[in-house]
Amino acid sequence: MKIDTRLTAQHLESTIDHFWKLSGEKILAIERDFDSKKGAPVFTVNGKYTTRGWTEWTQGFQFGSALLQYEATGEQEFLEIGRRNTVEKMAPHLTHGGVHDHGFNNLSTYGNLLRLMADGRIEEDEGERNFYTLALKVSGAVQAMRWTPIKGGGFIYSFNGPQSLFVDTIRSCRVVMVSHGLGHVLQGENDKRINLLERAIQHLIATANYSVFYGEGRDVYDVWGRTAHECLFNVNDGNYRCPNTQQGYSGFTTWTRGLAWAMCGFAEELEFLETVSKDELSPIMDKDVLMATLLKAATATADFYIDNTAADGIPYWDTGAPGLVHLGDYLNKPSDPYNDHEPVDSSAAAITAQGLLRLGRFLGSRRDERSNRYTQAGLATTKALFQEPYLSSSAAHEGLILHSVYHRPNGWDNIPAGRKIPCNESSMWGDYHARELALYLTKLIRNEPYYTFYNGLPKG
Repeated sequence: MKIDTRLTAQHLESTIDHFWKLSGEKILAIERDFDSKKGAPVFTVNGKYTTRGWTEWTQGFQFGSALLQYEATGEQEFLEIGRRNTVEKMAPHLTHGGVHDHGFNNLSTYGNLLRLMADGRIEEDEGERNFYTLALKVSGAVQAMRWTPIKGGGFIYSFNGPQSLFVDTIRSCRVVMVSHGLGHVLQGENDKRINLLERAIQHLIATANYSVFYGEGRDVYDVWGRTAHECLFNVNDGNYRCPNTQQGYSGFTTWTRGLAWAMCGFAEELEFLETVSKDELSPIMDKDVLMATLLKAATATADFYIDNTAADGIPYWDTGAPGLVHLGDYLNKPSDPYNDHEPVDSSAAAITAQGLLRLGRFLGSRRDERSNRYTQAGLATTKALFQEPYLSSSAAHEGLILHSVYHRPNGWDNIPAGRKIPCNESSMWGDYHARELALYLTKLIRNEPYYTFYNGLPKG
């Protein structure tokens, strides 16, 4: 991608204001027209949100979007939409033992509500605070129960089973960390007390060591920063076996949304772990070693994204997708969602841009000269994402960010009449993460307190 070194967050202020206007209209349209009895909205077909998927992993994004909208605009109706639906519909997600998505569903709802109360954006109420706190304690502990031990640690396994480490799950570590930060522990057999922070850190280390490649010769496709969507382990002896994928082209190519999850997850968790003392971490591992391991993974994945993405910062869905050969010098041109060979994935860009901005800020606090490169790449990606052909301005389309892809190998994505590949559709995770990105920049522009997932934790 090509990085505009002159771009600043302030240059995007009017663009982001327009974004929030459109965002509010989309949220109200879904709240008015979508039949929740059919399940959670996942992605659009011909502009209308539909249900589809293996688990209800997007419902928290639906109601969390309203909470982000309230935080950005102060419009009370969005707070009521988010709060009411969280109380009425999100409880089953707290004790759902069959998924690796707790950090998606429950931090986007209960977590945002607790954070809003801690930041003084909603009125302090002890009972309400305790309700959100208990929900997050439970969610983090239930998530941490999906545990596979491996040599030197372990990981939170995916819905494919105990052998499966998904790169996506790095963002679910956040709810495990929040549960720990709220003073909770997981109790196992014979009342064994399991440290939730330790579980989260072991998962992060497993992801950094196995899901991310560093050009160190693990296989012939090993290059700096590429990621595997899934890593498979022998659960009998804890040995790593091979890379795999569910939604990418192959285990030896890089599914760009998986890459994006890694980028955003490592950056956020570096921010969180910076606030944890060496003394608290020392029984788990040396803090300097931990931070160096995670920073290596964060910078490697960010470099891979920048080097393997179209000029405007919007990636194609997989860096090894076979049709890319027909697009010519596609890395030195703006992305083309209307080509005839391979779809882009705008949702990967929405997730990535936040990760790049957070990584840039983290490195800036350490006076690391790489900071500017990642910050500017994040701003450039945001600029492309928040304008046509990606920002959806049509009132007839319920999606906010166009040209998202869900599951290309399964053929789940809609191909409009007259087109050869999926395009023109939105996803609930893409729209939500675009709102997170917009909120991050909105707060920077307004000079408001820095936005993190752990703002709701007790201070000190």
